[in-house]
Amino acid sequence: MNALLPANPILNTDSYKTSHWLQYPPGTDAMLSYVESRGGRFDRLLWFGLQAILKEYLAQPISRAHIEEAEEVLRLHGVPFNRSGFDYLIERHGGHWPVEIRALPEGTVAPTGVPLLTIASTDPAAFWAVSYLETLLMRVWYPTTVATQSWHARRLIQRYLDKTADSAESLPFKLHDFGARGVSSYESAALGGMAHLVNFLGTDTLAALVAARRYYDAGPACAYSIPAAEHSTITSWGPQGEVDAYRNMLERFAKPGAVVAVVSDSYDIFHAVEKLWGGELRQQVIDSGATLVVRPDSGDPATIVSQVVQRLDAAFGSTVNSKGFKLLNHVRVIQGDGVNLNSMELILGGLSARGYSTDNVAFGMGGALLQQLDRDTQRFAMKCCAVRVNGSWREVFKAPVTDPGKRSKAGLLTTYRLADGSLQWGLQGQVPAGAEEALLPVWRHGELLLEQNFAQIRQRAAA
Repeated sequence: MNALLPANPILNTDSYKTSHWLQYPPGTDAMLSYVESRGGRFDRLLWFGLQAILKEYLAQPISRAHIEEAEEVLRLHGVPFNRSGFDYLIERHGGHWPVEIRALPEGTVAPTGVPLLTIASTDPAAFWAVSYLETLLMRVWYPTTVATQSWHARRLIQRYLDKTADSAESLPFKLHDFGARGVSSYESAALGGMAHLVNFLGTDTLAALVAARRYYDAGPACAYSIPAAEHSTITSWGPQGEVDAYRNMLERFAKPGAVVAVVSDSYDIFHAVEKLWGGELRQQVIDSGATLVVRPDSGDPATIVSQVVQRLDAAFGSTVNSKGFKLLNHVRVIQGDGVNLNSMELILGGLSARGYSTDNVAFGMGGALLQQLDRDTQRFAMKCCAVRVNGSWREVFKAPVTDPGKRSKAGLLTTYRLADGSLQWGLQGQVPAGAEEALLPVWRHGELLLEQNFAQIRQRAAA
């Protein structure tokens, strides 16, 4: 995933994990753990991103060089190192982790509180590998949380399209990813941007396209963008040249059938809409045959978007659709500042209250989409639920008296799908009649068992 440094698989964990192989009861030879969202901002989540993490990190076999580096680093770091255990992984398993991972198909919309994946040891001599991999596997919280927020945004927009538009045909392009510059790394942009593309087709995060092609066989064109201005390309013309900057955008990009977006609040958004776009350049916009997308980029989003739409209506006119809502002629609006689910609801509600269709507006979301979330947004956790000691399976769980919400699940867990399509969790071998196992084998001993492509994942999420 274009990591800054080639990852040593042994060091892709937390320091305290390196001593855990010494801490389990004598006679332990098997372990099962699970990953779940224990709740959070949303009651349903969109599961995504595991395959990318497996391909990038778990597929890399441990080498002798990795062991030598890890031994030196960890000795100086002050923690134990399981040298014999890692030597064994090379000698017995070719450097691959002896684990099996079962997981929900990616793109599944699941309620919080059900296991999304389980990881089980497959070699009694290396049962400790399950816990050692927690740090790496837990990072699936990030693409899943981004995909979840994006999915809920899609549902919100669709609700307003259903109310105010003739169709939902425009839905895939209603939320554009502006987040690449607002995240902590290229890897975050790739994982988070790709997660957003499960739900939408618009992005300016090129890393997401690369990642979707590499990890999910998404093909060369899984998302799209358009020519768009930024403040520097407008303000470089100076205040007196603002209209010339806009005219240049039209001359360069406004062709019949094209869409071009122009940020228009560098000085005075209302002057730009009324006197420039709706005045001096009005006929050129109409004659171009393109759709001009005006972008306000400051002020209170709910207030400004409604005011801009109304002023554009006064300049360019509108038609009334079959549901009685107005659709602007020749122009649209995109809001890319201060966008989150709350502001989107206010903007869409305000437009519909004024008689305007949701088809008039699109959104760009940056930091709120890819960065303003963390592992606790959906309270992700990976917990051990069972170990085998001296040949007998033992339930493992935590139940802190100070926080019942952190109680973990116990036993040989699985997730199953009932006949009505709902997901529930239970114990292996005790799946109710008419239900089926929902966790599918996806990884074993360094091999991907279930290849999922982007088209399949999108279809599953949309359903």
